[in-house]
Amino acid sequence: MKIASRSSSSRASSLQPPAFLLVGPTSAGKSALALELACKLDAEIVGVDAFQLYRGLPILTAQSEAKDTPQHLIGVLKPTEECDAMRYRSMALPVIDEVMTRKKLPLLVGGTGFYLRALLSPLDPLPKADADLRAKFATVSHEELLTQLQQLDPEAPAQIDINNRRRVERALEILLLTKKPLTEVWKKEKISTTSHRGLFLIRDREDLHKRIEKNVQLMFEQGVLEEVAALGPVSSTAAMTLGLREIQAHLRGELSLTSTIETIIQKTKRYAKRQMTWFRNQHDFPELNLSRFSSLEEAVEAVLILFK
Repeated sequence: MKIASRSSSSRASSLQPPAFLLVGPTSAGKSALALELACKLDAEIVGVDAFQLYRGLPILTAQSEAKDTPQHLIGVLKPTEECDAMRYRSMALPVIDEVMTRKKLPLLVGGTGFYLRALLSPLDPLPKADADLRAKFATVSHEELLTQLQQLDPEAPAQIDINNRRRVERALEILLLTKKPLTEVWKKEKISTTSHRGLFLIRDREDLHKRIEKNVQLMFEQGVLEEVAALGPVSSTAAMTLGLREIQAHLRGELSLTSTIETIIQKTKRYAKRQMTWFRNQHDFPELNLSRFSSLEEAVEAVLILFK
């Protein structure tokens, strides 16, 4: 695959081809496939993951080590730093430019759909935080906020983490300030990805769920409790890292270890379902079901043949 070169001083308004994109739900196997493909395609990996941006949580966020493959935007932010799609975009585009000046292929890998959308298409600015609305939200229960969200936009709950009060408040804030449903605010039209080579990696539901269960168990065996105990203060965005709140509750003695693990597994399965819904609604990537392959090597060969 021939890689075009551009000056690192140029700043694109959105991601420019060539690029290779691997997207999909957590535990689908994106990282392992990406590391193998990077060697085959002479590529450098660029993370598209809101959780893996933070350092200090390599076990909890499943950050992969790779001695021979450069990886960017993984473990680059302090846990106390805030990050959103606009900041991610401002970090990612210069990194991608730099990779291309070395005549390497940018291999974008991750499951944070809103971050990827920010790269592929300029974002319309969302309304800023409204102090009056935030003050009103603080006076009502989480359940009341969810009821109001459902009444204003019946499709909204399926698009966010309804267990995360901050996300619910922000969704309500956007609805009330824009007077538009979230689907209209976030999705003007499905983004065509025909100018970029990429795949939406999926697995059979049962296979994906088993992998999620195994991965959650494995991170506890690897020492995630000690990792979180040593973390210190975190920003509001870092605090949304999947599993962090449950482990912190366990360390405070509020949750048993069994309940902690079970809760993280269930939340991870729900998160994976939201990721699947997002990518199918927001993009038109061709799907590749990794459950259909007997080995990683076989999946790699299939990808190489598909995009020869």
